[in-house]
Amino acid sequence: MKIIAIGAVTAGGKTTVVNAVKERIPGTASLHFDDYSFEGEVEDFSRWLSEGADVHVWDLSPLKADIDRLIQSGKYDRLLLDYPFAYEHRMIKDYIDCCIFIDTPLDIALARRILRDNVQSSADEIRVEMDTYLKYARKAYILMQEEQVASADHIIDGAKSLDDIINEVTEIVLNC
Repeated sequence: MKIIAIGAVTAGGKTTVVNAVKERIPGTASLHFDDYSFEGEVEDFSRWLSEGADVHVWDLSPLKADIDRLIQSGKYDRLLLDYPFAYEHRMIKDYIDCCIFIDTPLDIALARRILRDNVQSSADEIRVEMDTYLKYARKAYILMQEEQVASADHIIDGAKSLDDIINEVTEIVLNC
């Protein structure tokens, strides 16, 4: 089984692309990082960043167990990981055959996140979100972009149309 990690910043298109590519390629499964609760999960991103942003604080044992289960099932040719760490986390890196990073400009990702997550929010709640983004989250996103761009096998321009991104990722997945 080929395992392909697909990363992007929050609201960068990971889940949408993974789900679309999975539908296009028979024999493909997917696992989504956001579907899990992990021991050591970071709650204070500002502190985590100031302490060096160590991705190994997350205990990815549940994700690893599901990867092992899918491999052992023999049902799939490919596994797409909707996953933020590329080759960085020692528990998962040896499973990954190919890493794709959707390099979505931060303004686009922020707009998508606000539109997706703040439909019922008040203006004051959105202002708090923007303040948090400027103080903490933006730094984490920039760090993530730098690290994943440096280690990804393929980088996709996240400003392209969704159809173009899905087509490009599908082609890469088929050839990994």
